Amino acid sequence: MFKHILILMVFAVGITFNGFSQEISGKVLDDTSQPLPGVSIVIKGTAIGTTSDFDGNYTINASMGDVLVFSYVGFESQEVEVTSNVINVTMKSGVSLDQVVIVGSRAPARAAIESTSPIDVIDVTELVSNGPQVNLNQILNYVAPSFTSNTQTISDGTDHIDPASLRGLGPDQVLVLINGKRRHNSSLVNVNGTFGRGSVGTDLNAIPAAAIKRIEVLRDGAAAQYGSDAIAGVINIVLNTSVNELNFNITSAANFSKNANDQTGGVDGGTVNVSANYGLPLGEKGGFINFTGDFDYREDYSRMKEWEGDVFNLYNTVERFAQMDGYNLANLLDENVDDVLQYANAAGINTGSASTREELRPILSPDNTAAELSARGLERSDFNMRVGQSALRGGRFFTNFSLPLDETGTELYSFAGLSSRT
Repeated sequence: MFKHILILMVFAVGITFNGFSQEISGKVLDDTSQPLPGVSIVIKGTAIGTTSDFDGNYTINASMGDVLVFSYVGFESQEVEVTSNVINVTMKSGVSLDQVVIVGSRAPARAAIESTSPIDVIDVTELVSNGPQVNLNQILNYVAPSFTSNTQTISDGTDHIDPASLRGLGPDQVLVLINGKRRHNSSLVNVNGTFGRGSVGTDLNAIPAAAIKRIEVLRDGAAAQYGSDAIAGVINIVLNTSVNELNFNITSAANFSKNANDQTGGVDGGTVNVSANYGLPLGEKGGFINFTGDFDYREDYSRMKEWEGDVFNLYNTVERFAQMDGYNLANLLDENVDDVLQYANAAGINTGSASTREELRPILSPDNTAAELSARGLERSDFNMRVGQSALRGGRFFTNFSLPLDETGTELYSFAGLSSRT
């Protein structure tokens, strides 16, 4: 009996001993026998873990029979059962980072990420042929997360150059590249309370959408690499490289609303865009020259109701008769009211016995808007503040050229653009 009890005690001690945590150590190497720092080592099924140090060394408390999971970006994860106190692991590369899916549901996967920063790669060729947007700001506003650009109103030249933003930061903090080279800023300072007031951004609409192959949008700060103008992010525009292929597009749009045509209803704000793209092959090493022409027109519209207050009074009638007579209008403002009385009588205004400005004021103050509008050939709408969209007409021409010179990657390249907008 004692012998059986002793055997059971030894067996129980053995089980308890095997269940004790022990210090497991080792080294993690890559497939070229170089140490890997920062490798994640976790006991499978638990939250217990550690990371390797700069020399690839690690220590972790685990029990015999536990499974250690080794994982590192760009390498295949490995699971190793704990059978001794020293476990050395060689990680095998093989996890591709070429395609990483962005979290979101607005669009299918379209991100190619080679860093921890999200980069959207947008196929503009497909969007131009299938979407109703006609300029680059509209296209990016439609498909790119964190990008914002809206047409401004009552904003001086900003009516024609829409300020663009990434992650809500200013237009001058978004770096724009063309084929990886910096694009110059516009000369317009945003004013009048618009977005980005006081800043100078890049006019994306000066680049025809038909000239673009794809757009890469880095939605994270890149000031360390590019400078302070890339705090909000980077937009890299890759120009078209197609050859022997003619692409011709015509798009149009308009507003159909009860508020159109100065609140009278109907259609206004029509837009038309016409673009063409064609490329020619150069040499025998894949060279090309690609041309793009683009023209657009945008009709103005206003959402302001017609002004219903006073526009002209009888004094304006006196002023009109004096101007018709070639009289210096500045003299109507001096203390001598003889000239005012003269032109008031010419206009058929009864001034009675008034002989001073104080006496004339109540006589000439009444509203005379209807008669003056008719006499001057004007309408009430001519005195409205225009709240809506300005008229615009523009044309653009872009070229993209590349000529490989040898087999080592040496090439002669160029791209240029000419645009006009009124």
